[in-house]
Order: sequence, then C-alpha cells, then structure tokens
Amino acid sequence: MVEIIDTTFRDAHQSLIATRLKTEDMLPIAEKMDSIGFYSMEVWGGATFDVAIRYLREDPWERLRELKERIKKTKLQMLLRGQNVVGYKHYPDDVVKKFVRLAHKNGIDIFRVFDALNDVRNMEIAIKEAKKVGAEVQGAISYTTGKIFTPEYYLKLAESLISLDVDYITIKDMAGLMTPYMGYSLVKEIKDAYGIRVDVHMHSTSGMAVATYLKVVEAGADYINTSISPLAFGTAQPGIQIMHAVLPNEEKPNLDMEKIYEIGDYLKELLEGKYKKYLHQKALVVNPSVLRHQIPGGMFSNLLSQ
Repeated sequence: MVEIIDTTFRDAHQSLIATRLKTEDMLPIAEKMDSIGFYSMEVWGGATFDVAIRYLREDPWERLRELKERIKKTKLQMLLRGQNVVGYKHYPDDVVKKFVRLAHKNGIDIFRVFDALNDVRNMEIAIKEAKKVGAEVQGAISYTTGKIFTPEYYLKLAESLISLDVDYITIKDMAGLMTPYMGYSLVKEIKDAYGIRVDVHMHSTSGMAVATYLKVVEAGADYINTSISPLAFGTAQPGIQIMHAVLPNEEKPNLDMEKIYEIGDYLKELLEGKYKKYLHQKALVVNPSVLRHQIPGGMFSNLLSQ
C-alpha cells in the first residue's frame, strides 16, 4: 500500500495561488486534516517563509507552532533548500545548523532537503544537522531532462545521498517532466540497487502526473505526493480524490475520504472568494510547453502574480 504525503498547506498553494494561503485559513481545517490518515503533511519551507513575511505580514514561525498545536498524529515536514535554507543565496554553516535546530524544535518532523543543481555539497550540512536532532530526512533528487540527466546520473546522485544516511530518497519533479516509464524505471532501479524507501513528488503542469504516479507505485514507490482538490492539479500536485480513485485496490491508502471531500468544499469556497484574484487560468490548464521551458510549478503562479 502506497502512503500519501499531503502538500495542501505548502506546495499546492505556492504553485496555484502564489503562496498566498493565510494561516487563519489553515487553522480551521488543521485538526480535520490531521485525522485523515496522511503519512505526513508538507506545511512549511519553500517560498512560504518569505511570502508570509513579505506579503502576508505573518510570522512563519508562529504559523508552524499554531499548526503543530493542532496536528498531533500526522508528521509535519518542510522543504529546505540546503545551504540556501529558505532564502535565495548561500548562508554560512552556522546559520543552516541553527535554522534546522529551531525548525525541528518548533514542529518539523521531516526535512526534505534539496539543491536546485543537485550539488550534494550544498545539502550535506542541512542533512547532517537534521539527522543529529533526530528528524527524518528525505534526500531529494531534483529531476529534470537533458543530455547529461541519464538514469546513471540519478543513481549516482541517490548513492551520494544515501552515503549521508538519509532515511529515504525523494524524486522531486518540480516541473512535471517525468514520463510514466521513466518514473517506473528510476524507482525500480533505486529500490533494486539500494533497498531504500522512495518518495515521488510531481507537479501536474504537463498533464502526466497521474499516469506517472500509477507507474511509480507499480514499481514499488513507498510514497506519492498529492494535494486536496480544488487546490490541486495544474501547476500543483494531483488531487488525492482522483489519485485515490485510480489506484489499484491493493495500493489504495487507508484515508478518510469523507473528510477529504469536506475539506475540498471548504477550499472551493476560499478559491471562489477570498483568493480568486490569485488563481490564474494559466496555472490551471495542462501546458505541454513546460516540456521545453521547464519552469517549476512552485515558481509558475508567483511569476504570473508578478
């Protein structure tokens, strides 16, 4: 049975409504989200930190603490940009270490650590510090296409991350470029070679994500990342309602689907009202041009809003 990592409170709104979902709109459904049965919920990191300060006039640390108070059963995770932390430049090692320690202290159970250029040297300090404080660590491979990005390249990258004692490998396809059969091959090869858990994170920009998820589950992926529709698909992750329906019975996760549909209704009301001005049509439709320009889903709606 594949397990689900929910991205509704982080990557979904970053990708679809320029990261504008406010804490006040997360808290009313946080406890209900906690009772659904997700393996973990991605609630912090990425662009949420600076957008909270820059545009929402919120304290991102307070958001994390408020969510942790209400989410007791489900692990909370964040996206950490390695040496860039949650910023856009490299920070000194002591800053990286202190940030990881405080993030864990304030409620982060799982760190998904990546580097945009797959330079493991920029991930090493964050990974080691997260392991030191007792957190779970996902060593993330940033998936893209091109002449040098062969299966051998990704296997070597996975090996480098495993040598840092990560708990599992995340294949992070931020633009939705991974074809179903490439996904199947990559997951199977990593699991066969290293026997480690594999998580697959994919955006729906290209329209391939549901098909690719089915193939990676067939190959033995332990986790896939989804969000709750209508805050799903387009440049975000596939919606769990559809993904749950298409998974074979033996792989269906044990989730409270009734609560998921209730939350979907709540999100629909928000998107049709308070956040309507941020929901751009271009972020919602399948865009085959992404196979050429390769713009990450998390960047797409923010570029549109600018």
